[in-house]
This record gives sequence, structure tokens and C-alpha cells, in this order.
Amino acid sequence: MRPITPELFVDGVASRIVDTSPDGRVRVALDGPPPAGVDPLSSGGPFGPGPLAGPEALASALVEELRLRGRPAHAVPANGFLRAASLRFEQGRTNPDAFYTDWLDEPGLRREVLDPAGPGGTGRILPSLWDPRTDRASRAGYAPLEPTAAVLVAGGFLLGGTLAFDLTVHLVVSPGALARRTPPDWAWTLPAWRRYAAEVDPAGWADVVVRADDPLHPALVERE
Repeated sequence: MRPITPELFVDGVASRIVDTSPDGRVRVALDGPPPAGVDPLSSGGPFGPGPLAGPEALASALVEELRLRGRPAHAVPANGFLRAASLRFEQGRTNPDAFYTDWLDEPGLRREVLDPAGPGGTGRILPSLWDPRTDRASRAGYAPLEPTAAVLVAGGFLLGGTLAFDLTVHLVVSPGALARRTPPDWAWTLPAWRRYAAEVDPAGWADVVVRADDPLHPALVERE
């Protein structure tokens, strides 16, 4: 692991995004747990100290960095693609296994974002499909993508399933740090994150991995 500043990490990921697809669209997963002290159902709002406080904060920082480089970018919070409450809570409101396997609407995210942004896609994405707060359709309008747009999907449990990405970034948070930063009302989700780490091992194969126990002092995980 190599210590790195949050700013240098954002700069490096932006360079990887550009290099991954210099002349075309690129689909990027920004995968990891929610930021410290924030309700996992929230989207937007304050994220705490710096771009590595959570996947959505990293997406916001990358949008700005890429635009400075002349590369259009669109942040898509995965929480805009959760399933309806009747499906999420079918096994109870605090079931960690359901939180892991049943909350994210992967078919909707593929259909409305990843497939349209991919090769041969329509080039029109839906920034969000469902509002988990109101448990209703978000009523968002379709957004056209520029020919070289980067689509940054930010959230948890994005890797190891059926979602196709051109570049994957994973924020590693140790079990102890995750327990400290998770709100008490959401402590029941901790077994889901442990299961994800054990079954998928996103830190073992994601393209870019950074340890973010302390968002202000991250460490880049380098492989030989």
C-alpha cells in the first residue's frame, strides 16, 4: 500500500478513465460503502472530509476533474436504482442478506444506464429510476450522452454480479472502521459488507483499489 493524497488519487483515477477509452464513452464503477455517519439510502448532500468519504463523493470530485480536462462526465448514484420497498423488505426491513442481494435493481441499472452507455447503445441514460424515500418512480428525464462521456456509477455491491463496466474502482474500508462509521440504525447491514468482501473479494480484482479507513489519509493498493 502506498500513501497518497485524496487529490492525487482523484487525478490518477481521472487519468485512468481517459486512458481506458480516449475517444469513446466509458462506464466506471465507483464501489464501496457509504460515507461516515450517512444514511445508506441518502443521495447527494454533504459527504464529510474529502472525495474519499464515499463513492458518491468520489464521483462528484471526478466529474469536476474530468470536466477540467475537457471530458464530459455524469454521476449516477446507485441508490437511484433500488427496488421498490415491497421487494426490498420482503424478508424484513433489517435483513442483511436481502440488503446484499435484493436491494439493488441490477436489471434496471443495466437497461437504463450501462447498456445505453455501452457499445452500440442509444447514448441516452436515465440518471435515476426509483426514489427510495418516497418509494415512487423518480420521474427523472433521459439525459443524452456526449460521444466521449464518462458515466460514473457510485454505490455499493456493484462488482461481481451482472453489471458491465469498463473500469472498476473499489474503496476498501476495514471491518472496524466500517463499524465505527456506520450509523447505529444501520449496524444491521455490517454482515452484508462482510459477506460481499468474502464472496466477491472486490479488493482482489478491481482495476483500482484504495484503502479509505481514513478518507483524509488514503493508501493506494498496488499489485506487482
